[in-house]
Amino acid sequence: MAPGDGLHDELCIAVEHGRIIDVVPAARALAQYEPAMLLDRPRHVLMPGLVNAHTHAAMALLRGYADDIPLERWLNERIWPAEMRLATPQFVADGTQLAIAEMLRGGITCFSDMYFFPDVVAETALSSGIRATVGMIVLEFPSPWARTADEYIRKGLAVRDRYKGHPLINTAFAPHAPYTVSDDTLHRIRKLADELEVPVEMHVHETATEVREAVEQTGQRPLARLAQHKLLNAAFVAIHATQLTAGEIAQLAEVGASVVHCPRSNMKLASGACPVAKLVESGVNVAIGTDGAASNNRLDLWADLQAAALLGKLTAGDAAAVPARTALEMATLGGARALGLADQIGSLVPGKWADMICVELDELYLQPMFDPLSHLVYAASREQVTDTWVAGKHLLSERTLSGIDTVDLTTRIAGWRDKVLTT
Repeated sequence: MAPGDGLHDELCIAVEHGRIIDVVPAARALAQYEPAMLLDRPRHVLMPGLVNAHTHAAMALLRGYADDIPLERWLNERIWPAEMRLATPQFVADGTQLAIAEMLRGGITCFSDMYFFPDVVAETALSSGIRATVGMIVLEFPSPWARTADEYIRKGLAVRDRYKGHPLINTAFAPHAPYTVSDDTLHRIRKLADELEVPVEMHVHETATEVREAVEQTGQRPLARLAQHKLLNAAFVAIHATQLTAGEIAQLAEVGASVVHCPRSNMKLASGACPVAKLVESGVNVAIGTDGAASNNRLDLWADLQAAALLGKLTAGDAAAVPARTALEMATLGGARALGLADQIGSLVPGKWADMICVELDELYLQPMFDPLSHLVYAASREQVTDTWVAGKHLLSERTLSGIDTVDLTTRIAGWRDKVLTT
């Protein structure tokens, strides 16, 4: 899969030192190479690994804890109080490992995280072998990770310094939202992001209430305020973006910014619908994220890419809007572009890391099959993922995880359930 590429039958991917070195017809592969290992998946689609462009991985421990209430109450009455009580390095380590196990089994090979203790997120990702972009979260109020904006930035930069140049771990500035970050902090982040050449990811225009209150308090819509601080550029990632005017869409397209669409989370919290078809038509790069398991409640990018396609058609009033190929590109190369990794992952071409998955399509309920691309979006699910590789390392083999003790993990998660309910 690459932009404009089609389906190919009986191809072989040759991998060396974790990178793709060739894509050749299977009949020629053995004549050209002497493999140390040969895997054959004759009833499968081999495709790029999915990129989960936005999540709060450790919140897997709060799955189902605050369902069926609006976003403002969800945050202020349930989630933030619970996090202040419970968020510790161990909470983040266990919750992140739970999320990674779920994501790897569902074909997600890279995720972008925005949460406390990003150092622990990075360590947990490395121990599991998955690729991650770790957000240097910034807020103006105290949390278990930091007390002030200066401390958030200082500790985030220490994480960046630790993992600079690492093949699996990248970093991005992750100011939470315009309404939780001051003008002075936004200005400082802009200067640092320019200097370090890292993306800036932020929840933006998530709800109509957010936009309305911003106008009441500042006289500006949030995007206008961010533009004033010169944050809108090709390294800016607007997460959710359900409330966009035509002018704002044009503005995002002009600067080359990306949008991360989180359709199932947006629907569950009634936040609004991202205008995906208009964004794509305008040339804006769109990626897909699950958001956290506390608001989704599955870290299941197959469900979200299907929702992105279907909701995109509904909101556009056009059955041809957001076709299957577009949705698949959002969940792979679109995510890679948003994270600044398009030259490294997101498509199966020589030179890129071998982040790839196998999807089995011979189940009875998937028959007959006229178009595999269509089937991947509208009929298949994460249960069809049989194999997952990250940088050539086989992390899921015939639906069995390696590197994560799922029995021990299940025991630890049960303990956290009791703490959430009783603490």
